[in-house]
Amino acid sequence: MSNNAKIAVGGVAIGLILLIWLPWWVSFLIVVGVPVVAYAALDPSQRRRLRRITRKELGR
Repeated sequence: MSNNAKIAVGGVAIGLILLIWLPWWVSFLIVVGVPVVAYAALDPSQRRRLRRITRKELGR
């Protein structure tokens, strides 16, 4: 199993645990908030590059 697959499986497992322990709206805030905070942490040149490339190229 590749590293990306392991990360995805771990993320799904953590997500399921959070859904059981936390109210649904808190889980939703975490699912939406983490990518938003990660995007906000990028500097402007990285944001431009991220918007410019296609989804297939993100893994490179």
